[in-house]
Amino acid sequence: MNLKKILWLILGCIGVGLGAVGAAMPMIPAFPFLMLAAFSFAKSSEKLYAWFINTKLYKDNLEDYAAGRGMTWKTKIRIMITVTLLMSVGFTMMAMKNVWIGCAVLGAVWAFHIFYFIWGVKTLKEGGKI
Repeated sequence: MNLKKILWLILGCIGVGLGAVGAAMPMIPAFPFLMLAAFSFAKSSEKLYAWFINTKLYKDNLEDYAAGRGMTWKTKIRIMITVTLLMSVGFTMMAMKNVWIGCAVLGAVWAFHIFYFIWGVKTLKEGGKI
């Protein structure tokens, strides 16, 4: 196994670990870490990728989105609230130091994030249908 695949493997394991924590704790977003894990495992090992996409963690949090079907409102709202809370910490710290350009950039990223999840991602009903 070459060094590049080992690095992808390590990154995938970190993504799974943080994604698992994020699935259990509401303050940490699981979604981006699970996306990182899926991408990293796809780059490092077909066996690990096959294992990962068959886990309950993947199926509950990422399967519908990765298949292009979308997300439930519950999932969208959970992601938007988590990211909003985390970004507000950075925004507040920059505002306290009068870093207004950073605040503007972070505000724009936040607005794009909200716009994307509300209108850019298909919304599934709880049963998994659009």
